Amino acid sequence: MTPPGTNSPGPSPAGPLARVLVCDDHAVVRAGLRALLSSAAGIEVVGEAAGGDEAVALAGRLAPHVVLMDLQLGPGTDGIEATRRITARPDAPRVLVLTTYDTDADVTRALEAGATGYLLKAERPEELFAAIRAAAEGRTALSAPIAGRVVAAMRAPRPALTARELDILAQLAQGLANREIARALFISEATVKTHLSRIYDKLGVDNRAGAVAAAKERRLLP
Repeated sequence: MTPPGTNSPGPSPAGPLARVLVCDDHAVVRAGLRALLSSAAGIEVVGEAAGGDEAVALAGRLAPHVVLMDLQLGPGTDGIEATRRITARPDAPRVLVLTTYDTDADVTRALEAGATGYLLKAERPEELFAAIRAAAEGRTALSAPIAGRVVAAMRAPRPALTARELDILAQLAQGLANREIARALFISEATVKTHLSRIYDKLGVDNRAGAVAAAKERRLLP
């Protein structure tokens, strides 16, 4: 896997190993991460963001080596979109996702958006420190459970659902009818039916209940 932003400047040998921008919508979590990271040699927290838009702005202004990004950020730009906008820039910093969400759908969206790593908040501090240093050096960093599933998927690939198909699948799991899904996603009912047909084919099922069951088994639902 080639990490995004391969032209971004690496950490200066004379300075901190990794300059980190922390993005999380909970002030207590940000304070805890700042305190924790301050105890790690060679890691410096250069800023905090409470939301996706703020993270995008600070990433351009503070020039961190790594953005530690939560996925769910409350109202406004979420972690996936913020990651996409940050990594699309020239000389982009690495984005390391730090979250409690571990579904395949979340992992896939984050990596497709340009994240160079995906960590769970249940990790030990030493694992977090190592992941930040790896990301700062341009290396991929994944929690062990996530890495195992990524490798398994590469060895036995399944037809991948598109972002729109994942959206429809999530609506389906809530018990919404085709008309309600169309209204929620601002698409036509005919388009919903087309996507459902493709979802059934990819999951190897022939009805709505089967699709939801297969999605839960494969951890595709948020």
